[in-house]
Amino acid sequence: MKKSKFYVVWVGRKTGVFKTWDECKELVNDFSGAKYKSFLTQSEANIALNSGYKLYWGVKNKEKKLNVDELIKKVGLPIENSISVDGACDTSTMKVEYQGVTTKGKKLLFHQGPFEDGSNNIVEFLAIVHALSYCKKHNLNVPIYSDSKIAIGWVKTVQINTSREKNKENENLFDLIDRAIKWLKENKYKNKILKWETRAWGENPADFGRK
Repeated sequence: MKKSKFYVVWVGRKTGVFKTWDECKELVNDFSGAKYKSFLTQSEANIALNSGYKLYWGVKNKEKKLNVDELIKKVGLPIENSISVDGACDTSTMKVEYQGVTTKGKKLLFHQGPFEDGSNNIVEFLAIVHALSYCKKHNLNVPIYSDSKIAIGWVKTVQINTSREKNKENENLFDLIDRAIKWLKENKYKNKILKWETRAWGENPADFGRK
């Protein structure tokens, strides 16, 4: 029996993951600079789409592709029924924000900010706690992915360790930190907080795309 394949189109008339070669062919044939590739599973295809074509396209990237494959064998694939969170900091203004999305489909669940005079670790922390609160409110026992080891550690120890000091500009941000710590102390949760393996899976689905 012939195995089904999933086709990733990074550059074409339309981008995405497609289930047949006929669909893919319509999007890439006679399209200048088209970039596409087939994968055996939809999960692999989704990761490849998010990671970008540079890890998979062209002879020069074969070694990188092998490294990614080895990493995936080691860490596995992300759990699609989950929530991914991320924070962003504009280093020129020190304005920060965070958001949470469904890992599969990238549906926006919440977004907060921008806030003045913050740090990336702070909003990464707030994003995780917001996701925990969201899950409790909606009775969801799904994993939460973050690519910040520091923020994950702050959540587990229920304290933050930041050099950023409270002032008039970031007062609202520090009020959120106080509320987040209070929530963690007063609530129990079953959701697993997991590290998003960027090197294996590509950018976090909640990434703001400003790199």
